Amino acid sequence: MLPLLIYNLCFPLVFLGMLPGLARRMMRRGNYRRKFGQRFGRYDEATRLRLADGGRVWVHSISVGETLLALRLIRQMRELEPGLRVVLSATTSTGFALAEENASEWLEAVYNPIDAWALARRALNSIRPERLIFIEAVWPNLLAQAAARGIPTALVARLSPRSERRFRQFRFLTGPIFRLLDVISVQEPDDVRRWESLGAEAEQLHVTGNIKFDQPARRDERAEQFRALLARLSVPADAPVVLGGSTFPGEEGMLARICGRLRREFPKLFLIAVPRHVERATEAAAEITEAGLTFALRSAEAERTAPPDCLLVNTTGELRAWYELATVVYIGKSMSPAATGGQNPVEAVFAGRPVVFGPHMENFRAVVSRMIGETAAMEVRDEAGLEEAIVGLLREPQRREEMARRAMGIVAAHEGATERTARVVMGVGENC
Repeated sequence: MLPLLIYNLCFPLVFLGMLPGLARRMMRRGNYRRKFGQRFGRYDEATRLRLADGGRVWVHSISVGETLLALRLIRQMRELEPGLRVVLSATTSTGFALAEENASEWLEAVYNPIDAWALARRALNSIRPERLIFIEAVWPNLLAQAAARGIPTALVARLSPRSERRFRQFRFLTGPIFRLLDVISVQEPDDVRRWESLGAEAEQLHVTGNIKFDQPARRDERAEQFRALLARLSVPADAPVVLGGSTFPGEEGMLARICGRLRREFPKLFLIAVPRHVERATEAAAEITEAGLTFALRSAEAERTAPPDCLLVNTTGELRAWYELATVVYIGKSMSPAATGGQNPVEAVFAGRPVVFGPHMENFRAVVSRMIGETAAMEVRDEAGLEEAIVGLLREPQRREEMARRAMGIVAAHEGATERTARVVMGVGENC
């Protein structure tokens, strides 16, 4: 196939160009040496023995967000087929750590092999999956070799505008690769047309909804513990709280400057900043300090002697509970000069909180467009607009409640998406 030939000719050059950045990221996150050989399709003897009898479903993930989605899908697949055994692979060390935390006698966690032809073949020879399910991104060599072996394949798809533009530009290359998939699970009815325009065929496409939005509107038990933590930091129970969720460079400083100014009107106002990557805690702390606020670290809050202006959450897996303590939520990665695409607003919505975001929510454009159109969220252009939005919401409790209620109604349409997706990917190769 010509597209694969071109891909394999270009892959070494692209990989070498990306290698310095990948190496820096691996070293920054640490623990990169552990199981390093798995990236080359090499597994230790104990892993080979566990995989020896094959017959597993291989779920191919990338980083933490995709692995969380994969775990939800896998649990649903196990409900449909209780004896199911799974290999869950990830690309990043943080994604692998999450997969490994959930490993069991029926779930094996491994690293993704580099998508070179020989390495993909070696990994397939070791894992010998009965199905291969990609989460949000396809590895062309791995897909092509699985298809050649008659292994049913599926993609749980997310199509951002940026990816769509890139795929359309190179449709002559990507279209044939997408057509190797047996099933593409898409989130919205409009996605069918978009994928067909990229070369996918109608019979591959199944509208299942967004798994990330298929969440129960329930309380997180940790919220009360975190409320007690705020009390220890001398944050009054009636203090308004602005929370920046999954923030990127520049956004912590922006929120700190806004909160510093707004404290003239709301003297009890408290900021909670939750960076998307915990390794940025030092950088985020410098931004907050430069803006004139004091802070406590989540990991060392007991060390504070004076009440801080801000809590900097430098731990992972807690964002859902922190949302429940917010008065207004700003969704990160939507206004940072360092990144675009936005972060998932749905956890904040299910926590019953009004959300505000910047102009760059491309990764969630379908749902945020509905939210904006139905006055269920606020999109702002810059720091001044964000300050205006926050102050307006702080002044009007009823408006906050109405926004949150309308947003809840919009995302509730995706209820059941996990089960629908599981049924589609489990039915790969059958009439589903």
